[in-house]
Amino acid sequence: MAAIQFTNVSKRYDSGQEALRSVDFTLESGEMAFLTGHSGAGKSTLLKLLTRVEQPSRGDVWVGDQNLSELSRSEIPQYRRTLGVVYQNHRLLEDRTVYQNIALPLRIAGYNEEDIGRRVRAALDRVGLLESEQKLPQALSSGEQQRIGIARAIVHKPRVLIADEPTGNLDPRLSLDIMSLFEQFNRIGTTVLIATHDVALIKRMRHRVLILDKGRLRHVQ
Repeated sequence: MAAIQFTNVSKRYDSGQEALRSVDFTLESGEMAFLTGHSGAGKSTLLKLLTRVEQPSRGDVWVGDQNLSELSRSEIPQYRRTLGVVYQNHRLLEDRTVYQNIALPLRIAGYNEEDIGRRVRAALDRVGLLESEQKLPQALSSGEQQRIGIARAIVHKPRVLIADEPTGNLDPRLSLDIMSLFEQFNRIGTTVLIATHDVALIKRMRHRVLILDKGRLRHVQ
Protein backbone atom coordinates (compact mmCIF):
# COMPACT_ATOMS: atom_id res chain seq x y z
CA MET A 1 0.00 0.00 0.00
CA ALA A 2 1.18 3.54 -0.78
CA ALA A 3 2.06 5.64 2.25
CA ILE A 4 1.16 8.94 0.55
CA GLN A 5 -0.82 9.46 -2.64
CA PHE A 6 -1.87 12.69 -4.35
CA THR A 7 -4.39 12.26 -7.16
CA ASN A 8 -5.06 15.29 -9.39
CA VAL A 9 -4.70 17.63 -6.39
CA SER A 10 -5.18 21.37 -6.79
CA LYS A 11 -5.41 24.03 -4.11
CA ARG A 12 -6.82 27.51 -4.72
CA TYR A 13 -7.04 29.90 -1.78
CA ASP A 14 -9.89 32.37 -1.29
CA SER A 15 -7.50 35.13 -2.41
CA GLY A 16 -7.39 33.51 -5.85
CA GLN A 17 -3.86 32.17 -5.48
CA GLU A 18 -3.54 28.73 -7.03
CA ALA A 19 -0.89 27.12 -4.85
CA LEU A 20 -1.06 23.61 -6.34
CA ARG A 21 -2.16 22.54 -9.80
CA SER A 22 -3.07 18.96 -10.75
CA VAL A 23 -0.42 17.31 -8.58
CA ASP A 24 -0.04 13.53 -8.89
CA PHE A 25 2.51 11.40 -7.09
CA THR A 26 2.82 8.33 -4.91
CA LEU A 27 5.26 7.72 -2.08
CA GLU A 28 5.47 4.04 -1.29
CA SER A 29 5.52 2.69 2.24
CA GLY A 30 9.07 2.81 3.57
CA GLU A 31 10.29 5.26 0.93
CA MET A 32 12.28 8.46 1.57
CA ALA A 33 11.96 11.47 -0.71
CA PHE A 34 12.72 15.18 -0.91
CA LEU A 35 10.26 17.90 -1.90
CA THR A 36 11.90 20.98 -3.36
CA GLY A 37 11.25 24.07 -5.48
CA HIS A 38 11.68 27.82 -5.32
CA SER A 39 10.02 29.94 -2.63
CA GLY A 40 6.29 30.04 -3.37
CA ALA A 41 6.36 26.84 -5.43
CA GLY A 42 3.74 25.18 -3.21
CA LYS A 43 5.82 23.08 -0.80
CA SER A 44 4.23 24.49 2.36
CA THR A 45 0.73 24.06 0.93
CA LEU A 46 1.45 20.44 0.05
CA LEU A 47 2.59 19.76 3.61
CA LYS A 48 -0.46 21.53 5.01
CA LEU A 49 -2.65 19.17 2.99
CA LEU A 50 -0.79 16.19 4.48
CA THR A 51 -1.26 17.47 8.03
CA ARG A 52 -4.89 18.37 7.27
CA VAL A 53 -4.39 22.05 8.05
CA GLU A 54 -5.80 22.67 4.58
CA GLN A 55 -8.03 20.70 2.21
CA PRO A 56 -7.60 20.42 -1.56
CA SER A 57 -9.89 22.39 -3.85
CA ARG A 58 -9.89 19.41 -6.17
CA GLY A 59 -8.51 15.88 -6.06
CA ASP A 60 -7.71 13.44 -3.27
CA VAL A 61 -4.93 13.15 -0.71
CA TRP A 62 -4.45 9.71 0.79
CA VAL A 63 -2.22 8.73 3.72
CA GLY A 64 -2.25 4.96 4.00
CA ASP A 65 -5.84 3.83 3.54
CA GLN A 66 -7.30 7.17 4.71
CA ASN A 67 -8.72 9.74 2.29
CA LEU A 68 -8.01 12.94 4.23
CA SER A 69 -11.02 14.74 2.73
CA GLU A 70 -13.28 12.25 4.47
CA LEU A 71 -11.97 13.05 7.96
CA SER A 72 -14.50 14.74 10.22
CA ARG A 73 -13.38 17.68 12.34
CA SER A 74 -13.34 15.44 15.43
CA GLU A 75 -11.14 12.84 13.68
CA ILE A 76 -8.40 15.29 12.65
CA PRO A 77 -6.53 15.40 16.00
CA GLN A 78 -6.34 11.60 16.12
CA TYR A 79 -5.10 11.49 12.52
CA ARG A 80 -2.38 14.03 13.26
CA ARG A 81 -1.16 11.90 16.15
CA THR A 82 -0.32 9.17 13.62
CA LEU A 83 2.18 11.50 11.86
CA GLY A 84 5.60 12.68 12.90
CA VAL A 85 6.18 16.34 11.97
CA VAL A 86 9.49 18.21 12.23
CA TYR A 87 9.63 21.99 11.79
CA GLN A 88 12.47 24.35 10.88
CA ASN A 89 12.19 26.24 14.18
CA HIS A 90 11.60 23.01 16.20
CA ARG A 91 8.85 24.71 18.33
CA LEU A 92 10.15 23.58 21.71
CA LEU A 93 8.59 24.91 24.91
CA GLU A 94 11.38 26.92 26.54
CA ASP A 95 10.03 26.57 30.10
CA ARG A 96 9.95 22.76 29.99
CA THR A 97 12.79 20.28 30.08
CA VAL A 98 13.83 18.19 27.11
CA TYR A 99 12.06 15.21 28.68
CA GLN A 100 8.84 17.20 29.21
CA ASN A 101 8.88 18.51 25.63
CA ILE A 102 9.14 15.03 24.17
CA ALA A 103 6.64 13.54 26.61
CA LEU A 104 3.95 16.14 25.88
CA PRO A 105 2.38 14.50 22.79
CA LEU A 106 2.32 11.15 24.60
CA ARG A 107 0.55 12.68 27.60
CA ILE A 108 -2.01 14.28 25.29
CA ALA A 109 -2.55 10.89 23.67
CA GLY A 110 -3.16 9.28 27.07
CA TYR A 111 -0.08 7.07 27.51
CA ASN A 112 0.74 5.98 31.06
CA GLU A 113 3.83 7.40 32.77
CA GLU A 114 5.84 4.18 32.60
CA ASP A 115 5.28 3.89 28.85
CA ILE A 116 6.03 7.60 28.40
CA GLY A 117 9.36 7.25 30.20
CA ARG A 118 10.38 4.26 28.13
CA ARG A 119 9.42 5.89 24.84
CA VAL A 120 10.99 9.29 25.63
CA ARG A 121 14.33 7.76 26.60
CA ALA A 122 14.30 5.48 23.56
CA ALA A 123 13.70 8.52 21.31
CA LEU A 124 16.46 10.51 23.02
CA ASP A 125 18.82 7.58 22.62
CA ARG A 126 17.97 7.47 18.91
CA VAL A 127 19.05 11.09 18.44
CA GLY A 128 22.10 10.78 20.70
CA LEU A 129 20.92 13.06 23.52
CA LEU A 130 19.90 10.70 26.30
CA GLU A 131 22.06 12.59 28.80
CA SER A 132 20.19 15.86 28.10
CA GLU A 133 16.71 14.88 29.29
CA GLN A 134 16.66 17.27 32.27
CA LYS A 135 18.13 20.26 30.44
CA LEU A 136 16.07 23.21 29.20
CA PRO A 137 16.09 23.79 25.44
CA GLN A 138 18.01 27.07 25.69
CA ALA A 139 20.94 25.17 27.20
CA LEU A 140 21.34 23.24 23.93
CA SER A 141 22.89 24.20 20.59
CA SER A 142 20.73 24.76 17.50
CA GLY A 143 21.63 21.33 16.17
CA GLU A 144 20.77 19.69 19.49
CA GLN A 145 17.45 21.54 19.66
CA GLN A 146 16.58 20.25 16.19
CA ARG A 147 17.44 16.72 17.33
CA ILE A 148 15.03 17.17 20.24
CA GLY A 149 12.36 18.27 17.77
CA ILE A 150 12.99 15.08 15.80
CA ALA A 151 12.84 12.96 18.96
CA ARG A 152 9.46 14.48 19.78
CA ALA A 153 8.24 13.71 16.25
CA ILE A 154 9.24 10.04 16.38
CA VAL A 155 8.48 9.26 20.04
CA HIS A 156 5.15 7.63 19.14
CA LYS A 157 6.73 5.62 16.29
CA PRO A 158 4.84 7.18 13.36
CA ARG A 159 4.60 5.36 10.05
CA VAL A 160 4.99 8.67 8.17
CA LEU A 161 7.50 11.38 9.08
CA ILE A 162 7.19 14.84 7.48
CA ALA A 163 9.85 17.53 7.81
CA ASP A 164 9.53 21.18 6.73
CA GLU A 165 12.97 22.75 6.08
CA PRO A 166 14.49 20.86 9.04
CA THR A 167 18.04 22.08 8.28
CA GLY A 168 17.19 25.66 7.34
CA ASN A 169 18.92 27.13 10.41
CA LEU A 170 21.91 24.76 10.49
CA ASP A 171 25.37 24.78 8.96
CA PRO A 172 26.27 22.17 6.29
CA ARG A 173 27.91 19.70 8.70
CA LEU A 174 24.98 19.75 11.13
CA SER A 175 22.55 19.55 8.21
CA LEU A 176 24.17 16.34 7.03
CA ASP A 177 23.99 14.91 10.57
CA ILE A 178 20.26 15.68 10.75
CA MET A 179 19.61 14.11 7.34
CA SER A 180 21.52 11.02 8.43
CA LEU A 181 19.08 10.72 11.33
CA PHE A 182 16.15 10.75 8.91
CA GLU A 183 17.87 8.01 6.91
CA GLN A 184 18.17 5.91 10.09
CA PHE A 185 14.43 6.16 10.68
CA ASN A 186 13.77 5.36 7.04
CA ARG A 187 15.92 2.21 7.26
CA ILE A 188 13.63 0.81 9.96
CA GLY A 189 10.57 1.29 7.74
CA THR A 190 9.38 4.87 8.38
CA THR A 191 8.18 6.73 5.29
CA VAL A 192 9.97 10.10 5.16
CA LEU A 193 9.13 13.22 3.14
CA ILE A 194 11.41 16.25 3.60
CA ALA A 195 10.75 19.71 2.14
CA THR A 196 14.01 21.60 1.62
CA HIS A 197 15.75 24.26 -0.48
CA ASP A 198 19.16 22.66 0.04
CA VAL A 199 19.92 21.35 -3.45
CA ALA A 200 23.53 20.43 -2.61
CA LEU A 201 22.39 18.31 0.32
CA ILE A 202 19.71 16.62 -1.78
CA LYS A 203 22.32 15.58 -4.34
CA ARG A 204 24.50 14.06 -1.63
CA MET A 205 21.63 12.06 -0.15
CA ARG A 206 20.64 10.28 -3.39
CA HIS A 207 16.95 9.78 -2.69
CA ARG A 208 13.93 10.45 -4.87
CA VAL A 209 13.24 14.16 -5.51
CA LEU A 210 9.86 15.83 -6.17
CA ILE A 211 10.29 19.28 -7.76
CA LEU A 212 7.46 21.83 -7.60
CA ASP A 213 7.35 24.82 -9.92
CA LYS A 214 4.54 27.36 -9.54
CA GLY A 215 2.27 24.75 -8.05
CA ARG A 216 2.93 22.04 -10.62
CA LEU A 217 4.96 18.91 -10.07
CA ARG A 218 7.46 19.47 -12.88
CA HIS A 219 9.89 16.69 -12.27
CA VAL A 220 10.20 13.51 -10.29
CA GLN A 221 13.65 11.92 -10.22
